[in-house]
Amino acid sequence: MNDLNLNTAHAKYTTTSIAEGVATITMNRPDKLNGWTMEMMDAFKAAFKKADAHDDVKAIILTSTGKYYSAGVNLAGTIKIMPPKALRELIIEHNQNLFEAFLQVKKPLLVAVNGPAIGASVTSATLSNYVIAGESATFSTPFAALGIVPEGCSSIHFARLMGEETAQRMLGEEGWKPTATEAQAAGLIQKVVPNEKLEKEAFKIAKAWAKKSEQRQFLGGSELKELLEVNAKESAALADAFLSAAFMKEQGRFLWSKKKRVPAATFFALWASRPVWSLLL
Repeated sequence: MNDLNLNTAHAKYTTTSIAEGVATITMNRPDKLNGWTMEMMDAFKAAFKKADAHDDVKAIILTSTGKYYSAGVNLAGTIKIMPPKALRELIIEHNQNLFEAFLQVKKPLLVAVNGPAIGASVTSATLSNYVIAGESATFSTPFAALGIVPEGCSSIHFARLMGEETAQRMLGEEGWKPTATEAQAAGLIQKVVPNEKLEKEAFKIAKAWAKKSEQRQFLGGSELKELLEVNAKESAALADAFLSAAFMKEQGRFLWSKKKRVPAATFFALWASRPVWSLLL
């Protein structure tokens, strides 16, 4: 097994190894529930690029350590006070680039979900070739509860995987959070195994891909060009939702309840001053 030569700034957030044609990228911040800070996202984006460029890599696995697969994007760490137009452009750019990192992976991609997955970590997983999960996994996309719109191409892709009614159960006000078994039955993921067998089974599938030169493809019959276009549109809509008064106030309250005073103050400041700066959008 060989390590890819990642720089130290990235290696503290993910580890990457190669064995038998398979690159396994492991998110490694279990104390933070593998939440997607800017540093974490930069880490796996860089790992994807290196794996794609590595001649010995024929298939890629993305997984994580600890009890959570990922708590999703850390909003408090990505939104800062800045001129309104610049902030909107920043949100669009960051969201679009995040999902393009998954969409543009050239080698077959398998996501192995080892525990609860939330938000962008769910939608991005469905942009792989295949999703396998341990029995303890759950899948949550609480966009409606947060007052934001679907992202990660889920506005069209979820319906293709699960049907329109089930997709709306997850994306809408109900906020359905399926277990791994329920997610497989619905069509969101493709396989469930006992937690202790997840790593071995994921590697077995990816190794078989490497041997037969499996191609990169998308679930539900989706095509790359369309998904890129949808991602761009969703990213613009998401930026508008993030800049709404309701979202900023709710985020401030949530962060304050978690005793995260500084980021909470940022959102409260943006909310309070919105009547002024919204004129500049």
